[in-house]
Amino acid sequence: MGIPPGTSEPIASDPGGNMPGPTPFGRRPMTFGMLASQAAARKIEPGRSIDKWKLYRALCEARPLLGITDRALSIMNALLSFYPKGELSEDSRLVVFPSNTQLSLRAHGMAEQTIRRHLAALIEAGLLIRKDSPNGKRYARKEQGGDIREAFGFSLAPLLARADEIERLAAEVAAERLQLQRLKERLTICRRDIAKLIEMAMEEGASGDWSGVHLHFRGIVERLPRSPSSEKIAAALDELELLREEITNRLEIQVKAPNQSGNAQHSERHIQNSNPYLITELEPGFETKQGATADDRSEGRAEPMARIATHEGKGRPVPAANSTSVAAGGLRSFPLGLVLQACPEITAYGPQGSVGTWRDLMAAAVVVRSMLGVSPSAYEQACEVMGHENAATVIACVLERAGHINSAGGYLRDLTRRAERGEFAIGPMLMALVRTNSPIRGKTG
Repeated sequence: MGIPPGTSEPIASDPGGNMPGPTPFGRRPMTFGMLASQAAARKIEPGRSIDKWKLYRALCEARPLLGITDRALSIMNALLSFYPKGELSEDSRLVVFPSNTQLSLRAHGMAEQTIRRHLAALIEAGLLIRKDSPNGKRYARKEQGGDIREAFGFSLAPLLARADEIERLAAEVAAERLQLQRLKERLTICRRDIAKLIEMAMEEGASGDWSGVHLHFRGIVERLPRSPSSEKIAAALDELELLREEITNRLEIQVKAPNQSGNAQHSERHIQNSNPYLITELEPGFETKQGATADDRSEGRAEPMARIATHEGKGRPVPAANSTSVAAGGLRSFPLGLVLQACPEITAYGPQGSVGTWRDLMAAAVVVRSMLGVSPSAYEQACEVMGHENAATVIACVLERAGHINSAGGYLRDLTRRAERGEFAIGPMLMALVRTNSPIRGKTG
């Protein structure tokens, strides 16, 4: 019996049907890659076998390193389903011969042109080998007893031959994914730490250029692409961890700095607040002269009216406590527009539901003070130390963050004490609220 046209002696002498044909049918060219795949398929170790679905899962894991798509894997899954046994074995037939119509049904209705394209990709990747018949059709020849003598279609031998390589690549991809996940977790924690430390430093008025530090932090984060590689995440993480260490060291130095005069100042304030001979108005400094213009900022800075009491018949007046407090506090005032941009909620408490001048803001602060449970003495002391405009500004800021502050009165007293020592600045607090209340809020790490 002669050799069929288009075939060669190796196919005729392959009783197991595993050895692929040397050349493809029709106009498809022969390539060195095909020749190498055929050579590798002939070197399968005797008795070698592996679970086909375990190997398929490893193939899915190793997909990025093998250069194949998920659609190509769908075709491979369909081809493996046509293999009757659960294990790919060297001593069994490894050729499957489904038609494109059958493949389409098992590949969830994929179009035949798409199937051909992905079959070519699997062959190009060295995961399949064509075993073409003389006429290019896929079929099997059976013996009289019904056993398949020879089959033409696709050989799965490269999968078995490269099983160890595929499992190794899958392990590398899994390790890389785990490493990437751990790097992302560390990056997230580091970004959160830095963002909260900077926010705390700005709110607490810590010395330093915290706006510049925040810009540097955002610059590092925004250099990362949407889907960064492990190398880029590791480089950014190194920078962020160094920045976090610098911020922490700077803040710890300020925390550990000895406060020589803290106890004395606390005692002096206690004596002043306990003085029974100094009786002040419940709400300081909102009286204005008849006919004064609403925009007159000097009225907003009026000193609290002190009622002068006498002690044991002595007629010596007690001077107003805040005659030099603004100079002592040294706090900088900010434009009203910036204050309202940072603290929009206070406008609802102004005269007629709006705030247009500093006098309106200070009147709104009186209402909010009572609503927040701040005692008149605490607010009066804040006015004496910070000045009326700044005290009203602080009340507006406290209103914005009321949900995060347990005791507004205690918080205001603490800010007042820090302002007396020159350790508090309103600017960072305002700028943090401006960023929070801006229409387009940036990422915070």
